[in-house]
Amino acid sequence: MGHTMGALRTPRGTWVEEGLRVLAEGGVDAVRVEVLAKRIGVTKGGFYGYFTDRGALLTGMLDAWERECVDDVLDRIDQEGGDALDKVRLAGRLTFSGDRLLPIDLAVRDWARRDQAVAERLRRVDNRRMQLLRDTISTFCSDPYEVEARALLAFCAAIGSHLVAADHPGHTRAQVIARAGDLILDRPPGDPGY
Repeated sequence: MGHTMGALRTPRGTWVEEGLRVLAEGGVDAVRVEVLAKRIGVTKGGFYGYFTDRGALLTGMLDAWERECVDDVLDRIDQEGGDALDKVRLAGRLTFSGDRLLPIDLAVRDWARRDQAVAERLRRVDNRRMQLLRDTISTFCSDPYEVEARALLAFCAAIGSHLVAADHPGHTRAQVIARAGDLILDRPPGDPGY
C-alpha cells in the first residue's frame, strides 16, 4: 500500500482552523484537543506531531488570526488599489462584515479581557488597524487630534455595531452605519462609494 504516516496525518492547518471555529463558537475555554479531534474526525494523537500542548495550538491560532485579519487584508487592499477611502472601506468589509473573521475577532477580544498576552496581541492588531484609519482620514483632515478622534469613532463603529442591539426607527442598521461612515469620513450623505 505504501502510505507513509506523514501522508495520513491531519494537516496542522486543519487543527488551527478548527480551533478558530471553536473559539468563535464557544470562546477560548471551548478549545480543547479532544473536542477538536472529535470535530475533525481523528484521534488526538496526530495533534502532538504539530503542537507540544494546547498553549502551542492557541498561539498558532492567534498567529493565523493576526495574519488573516491584518496582513492578508492589507495585501488585498494593496492589490485592489483605489484611493485611501476605498482602502479603508474594503478593510472594514473584509474584517467586520463577514461570517468568518468577525466572530473570531469578537472571541479574541473576550479572551483578551482575561489573558494579558492575548491583550498585547490584540493591541498590536488594533494599532495596525487604527493606523490604516489614521492614514485615510489624514488625506482630508489635517488636525492630528481630529484624525485620532475620527479614527477611534470609525473603529468603535466597526466593532461596536455588532454588539449594540438597539433598533433604528425608520432606518435599517446598514443605513445608519453607512451614514455614520459618511460623517466620520467627511462625505456627503449617500455617497455611492460606500
